[in-house]
Amino acid sequence: MPTDFFERQAQAHRSTWWLVVMFAVAVIGLVGGTMVVTAVILQYYQFSDHQLSSQRFPWEIPLGAGAAALLLICSGSLFKVAQLRAGGGTGVAERLGGRRIYPNTSDPAEKRLLNVVEEMSLAAGIPVLPIFYLSEEEGINAFAAGYSSSDAVLGVTRGAAEGLSRDQLQGVIGHELSHVLNGDMRMNIRLIGVLHGILLLGLVGRIVVRALSHGGHRSSRRDSKDSGGGAMMVILLIGFALIVLGSIGTLIGNLIKAAVSRQREYLADASAVQFTRNPDGLAGALKRIGAAIAGSKLVTPAAAEASHMYFAQGVWEGFTGLMATHPPLRERILRLDPQWDGKLIADGRGSVADISSETAAGLVGAVEQGRNEEVPAADIAESVRHVGNPIESHREYAAALLRSLPRPVNAAAHDPYGVRAVLYALLLDRDATIRERQYARLEQFSEPDVVVLTRQLQPAIFSIDVRSRLPLVDLALPTLRAISPAQYRDFDQCFRELVEADNRLGLFEWALAQILMRHLRPQFETVKPPQVRFYGLAKLGHPCSILLSTLAHSGHAAALPESAFAAGAALLPETSLTLLPAHECGLGPLRTALAELVSCAPKLRVRLVGACAATICADDVATVEEAELLRGIADLLECPMPPILAGQKMTGEMTNDE
Repeated sequence: MPTDFFERQAQAHRSTWWLVVMFAVAVIGLVGGTMVVTAVILQYYQFSDHQLSSQRFPWEIPLGAGAAALLLICSGSLFKVAQLRAGGGTGVAERLGGRRIYPNTSDPAEKRLLNVVEEMSLAAGIPVLPIFYLSEEEGINAFAAGYSSSDAVLGVTRGAAEGLSRDQLQGVIGHELSHVLNGDMRMNIRLIGVLHGILLLGLVGRIVVRALSHGGHRSSRRDSKDSGGGAMMVILLIGFALIVLGSIGTLIGNLIKAAVSRQREYLADASAVQFTRNPDGLAGALKRIGAAIAGSKLVTPAAAEASHMYFAQGVWEGFTGLMATHPPLRERILRLDPQWDGKLIADGRGSVADISSETAAGLVGAVEQGRNEEVPAADIAESVRHVGNPIESHREYAAALLRSLPRPVNAAAHDPYGVRAVLYALLLDRDATIRERQYARLEQFSEPDVVVLTRQLQPAIFSIDVRSRLPLVDLALPTLRAISPAQYRDFDQCFRELVEADNRLGLFEWALAQILMRHLRPQFETVKPPQVRFYGLAKLGHPCSILLSTLAHSGHAAALPESAFAAGAALLPETSLTLLPAHECGLGPLRTALAELVSCAPKLRVRLVGACAATICADDVATVEEAELLRGIADLLECPMPPILAGQKMTGEMTNDE
């Protein structure tokens, strides 16, 4: 059985709560320490000064110092998290010295990296992640940063891109994609914020000490008291105390960071092997790190801040394993290769593992021949079972799918100018009259050259397989994210005009539009991620009824809507469901229903995906378009569903023991 995607997300959620608790304990200790130290210093000066000893002890000063420390730590953490949230994964990558790799790159290593990331992202059922290249880093390393798959990016060092073979690189990318799927990234961002707040305490202490040490207050203690400098001495001592407390807090914070990170790395290794079905690839990458002169170390000054986010240890973390954010290389390699003889790989570039020409041709043929075929319910159920758990067969299928795209479409999807034409063409209606109405809207709101290119691409877009359309959206997203804010506003308006011009927009086309804007908006707008508000479905009867009723009245299932609805409702027995008439299941109600249902706990959402699958497969089969619609709905419910391998044998299954 594959590792449970939702259990991994639950573990990440529990780790986040554990982090919050430990952070609260650390903050309480630091605030209390600040108050105690301030009180001790004041007490000493009060009893050593006969004029002060008879006065009331100024308790308000220690309390004020504690309140200031609390405010400093919390505001510093919140500021850092908000700063990172505003930039998403891009902000982290740029801070570490990364530059964006664009599809028109001529560098062979960069092109190969782009190809690997595209294949593996599409296989995982998520948008292709933008890649940031750390060209100054010779160490072999990588990281994933962001809050969700909508704003996530991958950072890869030059050492990894140039020094690893393709199968080793796949292992590294699979490891990082598992962090995206498992929900680790948001926790990693919060760790940076937490440590920043604690670090500020020591930083303020250093500023105070430096200011007073160079401010002319260097007289003796008697002279200081006689001249009223005793208060300055108290502040100076408090500054030293803050340095000590800040150092202790940073040490505790780093211990928390290391403890949280190490177990997630083992889990990411296991998920990557499940994805690639090639433990030698990932183990080979780790062996290359052990043999490389630069290892996995990063030289950028900002490396330590994000040390827990890397594929392998990126900075020096002390002589003991307590501060290590990653398990030792030897332990990771032995888990992947129990028969390892201890030898390292001096050069991994000679070994290239890729999908064979024969296999690729067969898969491309299956894609091209299966346009109108019916998809067995068992194949759809298998894909649902692998939500968040892609395997090697899905990667091979994604690679074949990319090969099956017409060259002009593939090229335009990678071009910042042409990508808009590709996505406009996806929404064009098959009816010539409606299509001309859409073109009229485009000519009114879009650039003339983009309209011309849309007309040129339209026949090729209409010719592609239905199952290529959702991956095409995912493929186009990183290029679309590179447009300017002004271009985004124009694109958003044109996109809306195309949707409104077609009063009979199909359900699948509507889902494509929703998916596109869900993943694109966080790049240009402030979008609050959905929060879990429901841990049961009992109170969600109406939105569940809208979702299942919409599917029961659409496409292949519409012949027997009552039976189709009943098949899906049977999987949600705790919820009171009613088959709604077709006129109550429009695109507006469906959008509202999905916005509410995405607030369910992850394990409830996958049950909803299963109920949707049962609805469209009430007679044990579904059309290819319905199967892809299911994947679209799964995406809108934040359940990354890999491609449906209709009629193909699944390979790459692993047990939990492996």
